[in-house]
Amino acid sequence: MLNIDLHCHSSVSDGVLSPSGVVARAAANGVHVLALTDHDDVAGLAEAGVAADAAGIMLIPGVEISVSWGGQTVHIVGLRIDPLHPDLAAGLHGIRLGRIDRARRMAADLARHGIVGAYEGADSYAANKQMLGRTHFARWLVAQGHAPDMRTTFKRFLTPGHPGYVEHEWTSLANAVGWIRASGGMAVVAHPGRYAFKAHQLHLLLDAFRALGGEGIEVMTGSHHPSEYGKFADLARAFSLKASRGADFHAPGEGVDIGCLPALPHYCQPVWQNWPELASLHSLSTA
Repeated sequence: MLNIDLHCHSSVSDGVLSPSGVVARAAANGVHVLALTDHDDVAGLAEAGVAADAAGIMLIPGVEISVSWGGQTVHIVGLRIDPLHPDLAAGLHGIRLGRIDRARRMAADLARHGIVGAYEGADSYAANKQMLGRTHFARWLVAQGHAPDMRTTFKRFLTPGHPGYVEHEWTSLANAVGWIRASGGMAVVAHPGRYAFKAHQLHLLLDAFRALGGEGIEVMTGSHHPSEYGKFADLARAFSLKASRGADFHAPGEGVDIGCLPALPHYCQPVWQNWPELASLHSLSTA
């Protein structure tokens, strides 16, 4: 069976492993097809491609784009993108420009709650200084003893109603889907179970996403509890969306490891169905 993982992060965004390190871990875990989907940046794809060729893994070029919709931050994964497409490149550059200002405001809010030095602390965890984000702050907060682990950190800090959270306007859903499609890629709603939407709001998001040309939704992801897999598989079918599988890997010991999720439910249509680049792997049944 093919082991396909279409969501992971390297040190180019908020992962801890280099792009080649991510590929090496995927290979060790028996992954056949891997998408590197760093936040708002595609700078790791060239290195990952070289490593994937050497390891015998098929690399799918990807990205995860930050979007503001319905008063919340939503993430849209782009798969099979052209990372050099000018519209996509310009759009991602614009998103990255706002990240440093956001990080400084996050640190200032933490300082108002008695936690000082957060900007410098988070920055020490970021290999790509343009991509300073919540995960870097969370790792620093754990290291400083403010929370025992990453999951608890996001319950106490950095989320709405808690210290370190600040409002920020990302790009629009229309822009994100449009850039992905213009670059030849497929747009996928990332980890829908993470958003604090009521059912009708999530349905409105999926309706809008479909109307813009979005094609997929993550069903199997490290952000979903196993009890939720069926719920999102049913949503995929109800909204005629293809189903994706990706650990959303960031670091060893943080959440689900690359390639270690269960297979998609049998009644889902995988996002990778009929991808021509998988023809050479056709002798293996899909996971």
